[in-house]
Amino acid sequence: MSRIFPPIALIGAPTDIGAGHRGASMGPEALRVAGLAEALRERGLDVEDRGNLSGPVNPWQSPVDGYRHLPEVVAWNRLVMLAVSEALHDGRLPILLGGDHCLGIGSITAVAQHCRDTGKKLRILWLDAHSDFNTHDVTPSGNVHGMPVACLCGVGPKELTGLGGSTPAMVPEQIRQVGIRSVDAGEKRLVKEYGLDIYDMRYIDEIGIKRAMEEALEGIDADTHVHVSFDVDFLDPSIAPGVGTTVPGGPNYREAQLVMEMIADTGRVGSIDIVELNPAFDEHNRTGQLAVDLVESLFGKSTLMRD
Repeated sequence: MSRIFPPIALIGAPTDIGAGHRGASMGPEALRVAGLAEALRERGLDVEDRGNLSGPVNPWQSPVDGYRHLPEVVAWNRLVMLAVSEALHDGRLPILLGGDHCLGIGSITAVAQHCRDTGKKLRILWLDAHSDFNTHDVTPSGNVHGMPVACLCGVGPKELTGLGGSTPAMVPEQIRQVGIRSVDAGEKRLVKEYGLDIYDMRYIDEIGIKRAMEEALEGIDADTHVHVSFDVDFLDPSIAPGVGTTVPGGPNYREAQLVMEMIADTGRVGSIDIVELNPAFDEHNRTGQLAVDLVESLFGKSTLMRD
């Protein structure tokens, strides 16, 4: 199957500013060492590595008013937002190399604004073990990597909810969360209140990954911009140990490949986050190599040529 993809811009964001463990700051280099750019070029894609963004260091402090490192989180997300916006303006498909998942605030804020400017519908596919809808009132840790979906939906500090000047950056109807299996007590009430469309692992076990993805992808058409926010802890830790927050019971290798292949089959992928890869917990970059393999599938790699 032959597809024409836009040129790619790799954007490194080497920070663990929103996480509860050190190490996600090494994620961009682990993806480069695993050969992400080379793998995509071998698929005939034009890949430009724009290097790493440079933001504040992680002060590793306790929460203040329910948030850890809020000023630094805002600074990093502003950098990401501007870099992703620039790549989209240049006609490139941005791939954000994280870094922890708090960076999804900046990335998706930029993508959502791009969709408003171009008249595209936005569909966010949030592949994650966690729903990331915590707030400062319900968070057990204060780590902002557990809050990005809430912030994007307008629930959180104004410095993040209004990062791009439009609050909220997105609405719950634009996101589908797949692979969820760890939701804090306070989050359960919030995701129900806001009506998030969540395909958790129990639902996937009951109906199968193929049917779950068909439902998550329903309604995507030629006017849709698909943003894939791929948290590596979406995967079962037996195949992806290199993350800071492992949660057993995630998709296996074949299920994850099917998820990526079905997303690729829409032909509408316009931007990607790869986040929470933590080489400090990995085994010889095994998780980084798996992430590269799966991202290749987003660009049409499959076992056989298919119509």
